[in-house]
Amino acid sequence: MPGRVPHFELVFFLTMEAFGRIHPSQRHYGQWQQMSNHERQLHLEDIADLYVQTARKYDHSAIFFHAPGGWDNYWDQCRRCLDCIRNQSGQEYFLMMHGDATYSIPDGQGMVEFVEKIADNPQGTKDQAQAWVESALKNGADMRKHGALDGFALCSDYCFNTNPFLSPAMFDEFVTPYLAQLTRGYKEMGLYVIKHTDGNIMPIVDSLVGTHPHALHSLDPQGGVDIAQMKQRFGKQLCLIGNVNCALMDTGTDQQVIESVRYCLKNASPGGGYIFSTSNCIYTGMNLKRYELMLDVWRNESATYNIA
Repeated sequence: MPGRVPHFELVFFLTMEAFGRIHPSQRHYGQWQQMSNHERQLHLEDIADLYVQTARKYDHSAIFFHAPGGWDNYWDQCRRCLDCIRNQSGQEYFLMMHGDATYSIPDGQGMVEFVEKIADNPQGTKDQAQAWVESALKNGADMRKHGALDGFALCSDYCFNTNPFLSPAMFDEFVTPYLAQLTRGYKEMGLYVIKHTDGNIMPIVDSLVGTHPHALHSLDPQGGVDIAQMKQRFGKQLCLIGNVNCALMDTGTDQQVIESVRYCLKNASPGGGYIFSTSNCIYTGMNLKRYELMLDVWRNESATYNIA
């Protein structure tokens, strides 16, 4: 819509509440192996239809394709489903999927093992990172050749609300070079790159920006990330995405949600280079009315702040 800053959400999980249909990533595909090719195609078309309906209803400018689990021939099924989305929507939406291959915060069971690995075998840790990047770039080249995909969202999370999971020096040793290589490789293919990570990115923000993604998401206010500061420091280097406070969407008042939306629009919109979204995603359990309130403010007031 002319005058509005663009909007999308990395994932919109409330498809049951909005459409009466389970989100594709939450579906069980235990019987996928038994399906005929015709049944599989119907499933792929249904998934594509849900993504397109979501984008159209909520005025998204992009679709993040979140592939279900349980598929055999994973990349082939992804290509088929992306084709279904394109067939249903043409070039209406920027179409992306997950494409990160860098180390992220280990879960509780894997944290000790990871710490031991980087302490006892740092070169082996780096060799693994390099192998992951090379594999991701090979898959990216195949997807680019297929033609349906516009870019990748790199969704490895690096930060808690307090700090990154690695010190800045260790992050620059075990993550930054491989993130830079991955980003550069995708860009050389002609693909766009959005880097996502929640939490307090400020101790490593220069490293993140220095890997030169096209955009940075989610600029988490719960991690102390101020969109006004980010716009001032990096607004001419890359696109900023996010910063509407997800915590307030759950526990705040309507007025606090409205104020968070207005703060983002006021401080990030002028001059362009901003995509409006929450600081995470529209996750399961969120009150859909709060998301709709957020969008109402964006629809009615975005043009006020979107000054080139």
